[in-house]
Amino acid sequence: MATYHIETYGCSSNRGESREIERALRDGGHRPADGPEDADVAILNTCTVVEKTERNMLRRAEELAEITAELVVTGCMALAQGEAFEEADVDAEILHWDEVPAYVLNGECPTVTPDAEPVLDGVVGILPIARGCMSNCSYCITKFATGRVDSPSVEENVEKARALVHAGAKEIRVTGQDTGVYGWDEGDRKLPELLDRICDIDGEFRVRLGMANPGGIHGIHEELADVFARNEELYDFVHAPVQSGSDAVLEDMRRQHRVGKFREVVETFDDRLDHWTLSTDFIVGFPTESDADHERSMDLLAEVRPEKINVTRFSKRPGTDAAEMKGLGGTVKKERSKAMSELKMEVVGEAYESMVGETFEALVVEEGTGDSVKCRDSAYRQIIVQKATERGVEVGDFLEVEVTGHNTVYAFGDPVAPDSAERGSVDGESVERDDAPGSTTSSA
Repeated sequence: MATYHIETYGCSSNRGESREIERALRDGGHRPADGPEDADVAILNTCTVVEKTERNMLRRAEELAEITAELVVTGCMALAQGEAFEEADVDAEILHWDEVPAYVLNGECPTVTPDAEPVLDGVVGILPIARGCMSNCSYCITKFATGRVDSPSVEENVEKARALVHAGAKEIRVTGQDTGVYGWDEGDRKLPELLDRICDIDGEFRVRLGMANPGGIHGIHEELADVFARNEELYDFVHAPVQSGSDAVLEDMRRQHRVGKFREVVETFDDRLDHWTLSTDFIVGFPTESDADHERSMDLLAEVRPEKINVTRFSKRPGTDAAEMKGLGGTVKKERSKAMSELKMEVVGEAYESMVGETFEALVVEEGTGDSVKCRDSAYRQIIVQKATERGVEVGDFLEVEVTGHNTVYAFGDPVAPDSAERGSVDGESVERDDAPGSTTSSA
């Protein structure tokens, strides 16, 4: 029997795959270590979305290799840039995530038994519904790691979701590199059917849909919006990264949509839902982005006013076509990023300000700093409740919360007695990005 330590960086898909690794190791009789220095094997699940993240991954791999008995590196950087670890003289085994359990267990338990208990992040269960995408974006290195979309059956994913609920999950995060193209490899986009089936599972829980590219959901966006409208289990939250407000730049990026399709998706959800959260991403400083293109992105942001906005400066990724383009200067990218980030804070701040004084039903999803907890309302807007212990509020509770203030990117609220609660209905929220570089550490 061995002890293990798992560190995960990047998106929710990576976190879901780490949970599957951990599930297999536990099922094989292994146990978590107190930390990497005490582990027989440390597993580093990597991200490589931008150059800064790549540097962080190499540095962390070097650190882990020095303090742990054996290091396994998996995830997107391992698969797309595995040679980088060798060039940096990192002593590690480079593996695809689903090869890790068999390697650690010496081939004794290469697959998870059906009755193995799912591993939750508190009350959150992560459900990767497929791996890969159908896009060929000129700037993206992740595609080298994930490949084309590979979709398990609806039934298989529903059973995984049911197991998460039975294990105590109150929030299921449906993830993938592009959830909108789930089933495309089988000739039929099946996301609406899958979400309906998950929402039919017995139990009290919520479902958050992960990133769906506008080109992936356009064509099923009306059916998908209807699924949201009829299932209260679904958070009314859509993450559809537009990346640019310029059709010319989108063409150079080789995105599968143009601004018009993005607008159609947004307008459809506006028509179907009373209030919902739109999350989107912008890349500023793409090599072919002119001043006029940047202004089109600013105008689009101001027009659609997403409640969650991720702004990323263009970063050349090795092996991509965009890396061969003549780039813009760092000063230009910095200025454009600053301008868009300022507009973002204005838009998001207005959204949260509009929530103050309203009451919302929310799920307590995790502990915050000090004696606070983080809650999500029906549109996945983040509300912080302080003095949770004193108020008898625990993770996993459903409660009514009155919003009393905000800090631009999240709200503050107080629990209200059931007989005095009146459910609110306003637009706006900001949430943490589920596919942004970040980390979670798991030894349990």
